[in-house]
Amino acid sequence: MAKEYSRTQRIGDQMQRELAQLIRREVKDPRVGLVTITAVDVSRDVGHAKIFITVMGQDNPDDIAQSIKVLNAAAGFLRMQLAREMKLRSVPQLHFHYDESVVRGAHLSALIERAVAEDSQHVDGAAAQDNLPEDARE
Repeated sequence: MAKEYSRTQRIGDQMQRELAQLIRREVKDPRVGLVTITAVDVSRDVGHAKIFITVMGQDNPDDIAQSIKVLNAAAGFLRMQLAREMKLRSVPQLHFHYDESVVRGAHLSALIERAVAEDSQHVDGAAAQDNLPEDARE
């Protein structure tokens, strides 16, 4: 039997889809950039929603902070637009946050790749050492 999702998860999923379209269509501020909504966490009472985003092409923390600031300033407008799109009694207050998990994941992947490369060099060096004659070994 399939696991059922809670109401807050269903609301979060729908909000994620709707907000992605709204930000793309309605937010015209050039400081926002290309925003990707990675997750929406809705509180149990459906009063607040944390929206986690990443911004493509912006690695500078100041630019990311500016994008978050602009989106939080537009949260009231986006909430009003969400109310028109979604069939909810009350739409949660929106709080935008930067999702660092993508950057952290890329950093961990780079560390793993570097460790594997160093390990393969170490193994290759040990194999070459084993192929040397007895008197040439250290």
